[in-house]
Amino acid sequence: MMRQATHIALMIAALLSLTVRAGDVPDRSMVLAGVDEDSMRVRLDESDLQPLEGIWYYPNEEMTLGIERYQSVHNIGYRIILLGSPDINLMPGTVIGYIAESAVDNKYRLWLYSQRDKVTLVKPLECVATLNSKATTLTFDPPHWKVKVRVNFARFLPTLFRGVSIVPDKVEEKLPIGFRKIYPEGGDGNPFNKIRYL
Repeated sequence: MMRQATHIALMIAALLSLTVRAGDVPDRSMVLAGVDEDSMRVRLDESDLQPLEGIWYYPNEEMTLGIERYQSVHNIGYRIILLGSPDINLMPGTVIGYIAESAVDNKYRLWLYSQRDKVTLVKPLECVATLNSKATTLTFDPPHWKVKVRVNFARFLPTLFRGVSIVPDKVEEKLPIGFRKIYPEGGDGNPFNKIRYL
């Protein structure tokens, strides 16, 4: 019985580790001093924008966010920066997540911090984000997990079919939430990745 309890505890710990990828992104968020919506517009206007870059609105949380390129050792190409929020406990310039490219052109790995620890954010959760063809919406479905516990009372061939097993199971996909681009609007009429003369 003690052995089964140990196995259950190890399986639950393994399940919990699936939701957090601490090795891919920093464990804690950081605050970039002096970053707000105006300074982000200037930064974006001075660079050759990729489709993901810009100022976005997150209607579920009423947040204004900036997405900009980011150089990292873990192939993370972009970071998501809070520019404005009705939540006065969140400081403008707080990095709230990261984005990495995938093998599919419009699909990305997206990490958003899921918990607060005083003034910083912690526990990045990963999900898949989809950028629409016009690069105006970035939608994602946060991970939803449930645990199935199976008990084999008959214990037929107990060494082969253990008495208790725990199986992680992803819940069905729901309507995705996401960000809506508010700047530049379609790249200010210019195609992305083209030279824009100031």
